[in-house]
Amino acid sequence: AATAPRIPPTRLALHHFDTNYSLQLRDLWPSVRASLLCEQKYGALLNNFSSVNHVAQELELLNATDFVSKASKKTQGSQRGAAVEEAERRECRSQDGSGEGRTVMQAETMARAEVSPPLRACVSPNIKCYTFPRGDITRFRPARPDILGLLDCYLMDAASLLPVLALSVQPDDFVLDLCAAPGGKTLALLQTGICGYLAANDVSVSRTKRLHQILHSYVPKEIRETVSVTSYDGRDWGELKGGTFHKVLVDVPCTTDRHSVMEEENNIFHKRRTKERQMLPMLQLQLLMAGILATKPGGEVVYSTCSLCPLQNECVIE
Repeated sequence: AATAPRIPPTRLALHHFDTNYSLQLRDLWPSVRASLLCEQKYGALLNNFSSVNHVAQELELLNATDFVSKASKKTQGSQRGAAVEEAERRECRSQDGSGEGRTVMQAETMARAEVSPPLRACVSPNIKCYTFPRGDITRFRPARPDILGLLDCYLMDAASLLPVLALSVQPDDFVLDLCAAPGGKTLALLQTGICGYLAANDVSVSRTKRLHQILHSYVPKEIRETVSVTSYDGRDWGELKGGTFHKVLVDVPCTTDRHSVMEEENNIFHKRRTKERQMLPMLQLQLLMAGILATKPGGEVVYSTCSLCPLQNECVIE
């Protein structure tokens, strides 16, 4: 009997995305599709534990910019602009003819803008991640060790840093990275230099080994030993250490859209993994619930994926 031709999982993934994301994103899908199929662009997360101090200058000479500080300045500028507009509106409404009163009112409006929630939410300025401009396909050089063997930068998808920024770690926060491997986000959390305690967990023992390797390559021993690395099933974390953490990052397993359309190895669209893929939203919900249970009253949880699929994002949250 003739055997049906094997369809590569990458092609299955692309067909699935074409069918679903074209309805979801409409006119945006062609450009998003092209982005998924393009070569991945990396960001360079600077390692504050490395003694090499010229990396930033070296990258800036190559026309790379720190997108974290750039975004923070842009946010601050827009907030100041909004504050000026608000002050002008108040001035027009004011019945007080005193110029001094208007000046004080405007100063108070500006001061409120300086500490408004969106700006306060910016993570520690210690996090620096350099990227090349849009359209520039220059590749970063490999990381180099300092005299102690610690590498000077970590190459990662810059978008992977966004959940860490959203977590907005504050001094002495107890932080849990529930699905931590391979370790880029854990490393970024350590770069803040302000975690009171950091727990990094991943259910996969092999991926946890990769996390240990990352920490060993980038973090000095005395800091490394303060990080609790475990391999529990994240769904059980609320029962193990409930109500413990100020901040919890739940970066869940997902379809990992770019990987699914580019890589055959470990592709969740392989036919033997169909049931696993279909069960992802349930797994994601269970992990999110465990993360919430692990959080102290008044704490914060950030949920993130590497997928555009609403079933793995909005539907899980709702």
